[in-house]
Amino acid sequence: MSTNIKDIIKAEFKKCAKNPDYFLSRYSYIQHPIRGRVLFDLYGYQKTTLNDFEGHDYNIVLKGRQIGISTLVAGYALWLMLFHNDKNILVIATKQDTAKNLVTKVRYMHANLPVWLRGNCVEDNKLSMRFSNGSQIKAVASSPDAGRSEALSLLILDECAFIDDADLIWTAASSTLSTGGKAILLSTPNGMGNFFHKMWQQAETKANNFNQILLDWRVHPERDQAWRDRQTELMGEMQASQEHDASFIFSGNTVINPEIIEFYRKTHIKEPISKQGFDGNLWVWEYPISGKTYIVAADVARGDGEDYSALHVIDAERCVQVAEYKGKLPTKDFGNLMMNVATEYNDALLIPDNSSIGWAAIQQVIDRGYRNLFYMSSDMHYVDVEHQITNRKYIAEKNMKPGFTVSMRTRPLVIAKIDEYLRENSIIVQSSRILSELETFIWKNGRAEALQGYNDDLVFALGIGLWVRDTALKLRQQGIELTKLALEKTTVSNTPVMVNNNRFINPYQMPVGDNKVEDIRWLIG
Repeated sequence: MSTNIKDIIKAEFKKCAKNPDYFLSRYSYIQHPIRGRVLFDLYGYQKTTLNDFEGHDYNIVLKGRQIGISTLVAGYALWLMLFHNDKNILVIATKQDTAKNLVTKVRYMHANLPVWLRGNCVEDNKLSMRFSNGSQIKAVASSPDAGRSEALSLLILDECAFIDDADLIWTAASSTLSTGGKAILLSTPNGMGNFFHKMWQQAETKANNFNQILLDWRVHPERDQAWRDRQTELMGEMQASQEHDASFIFSGNTVINPEIIEFYRKTHIKEPISKQGFDGNLWVWEYPISGKTYIVAADVARGDGEDYSALHVIDAERCVQVAEYKGKLPTKDFGNLMMNVATEYNDALLIPDNSSIGWAAIQQVIDRGYRNLFYMSSDMHYVDVEHQITNRKYIAEKNMKPGFTVSMRTRPLVIAKIDEYLRENSIIVQSSRILSELETFIWKNGRAEALQGYNDDLVFALGIGLWVRDTALKLRQQGIELTKLALEKTTVSNTPVMVNNNRFINPYQMPVGDNKVEDIRWLIG
């Protein structure tokens, strides 16, 4: 009888050693947040994920909260330690307590195993656990040097999107994995542009060796749309999306509402009909149409390769983006490009930013005598739109300077204008490049700016164009309409006007006193 028991245990041990799914589902217990101690009976998506852990050296897991993936990773780590010698597993998280949680799950599962499955534990504390077979797991808080001196079998970056130095950690630790180690990067999303998001994007385009695993709330068999709707009621849509939808865009602190960005991506974005210029970066959706009014708004880069020069061509009447440039050009060359594009689009109103960097590009436009360059009052108050004129006749007396000044006063107005137009769907933008910038255009300490490592050149060029469209151009149009209205009132009828002594005058003469008239044809000329 005892022999039979030993044989059964031996057979079961072999099955567990061969198959982590069998080991976890049959013998491992976990702490369920509601049901307490329960057998770790894996769901289908957890089994698939476990197979991915075994089948791929590098795995990146984008997940919603509370779907049991951290517990699965802990179970996989325990299986490696028990059934393999000298496995060195390191867990890194943004805080020591977060990293410790995963080790705690390993310790709990190990403590609840049958005696014949437990390892010979020679070290067991809150931050580490080591067996006599040489396998161990250790938890540490994130730091640039975390994992640098370790010879790792498995690196686990827990809540990777929230680790500030994740890129440095990966650079330091990845070399130790080159001899056959594995890595699991797992996290709920935390906006766009961070290390985790970049690694996910690279995995999407096969630019790295990571296997992608996407697990949102829908994979859980006990959750349905009614459950998801309740989360919205409890948290609000933005928070619920961040917690459960595994969506990068809805998890960030973007200036523009993520739903608006998604709407534009689905409804307006299209490939340009041509890509022009020596670098192919001038994208065109509509060629110029005679008689139309266009705006060319530009943001000028330093020209040293660190950032981009950008411009938009906007149909001023329909408010449609018809062309766009984003590239790295010397400032003088970009000045020539601005003028050439503006000239092609019916001598469009050209509005470059006039920062210190922008002056070289603007000077090129001035030297070539462009006729429709935007001028702005140097002492402009942000509510004093009357000082913003485009008629160069008044430049000297109105203290004007060419281009648009982005200052502490105008910057918030430009950003607010972008938000207003996009929120109200009042502009059609057709470029995927500007939506990519908007996805990483975030609030940081109360200031709207590009996430570190990203650009906002197209964003500010668009905002400048939209703001001028709503101020200087509208003011000019209102002036034209008022002049027309005055003339219409003066010449409403071809009937001669009677003055004293039955004298008649033509409709282009105005009585100004006894037997006197004033010729007003100068108004029309």
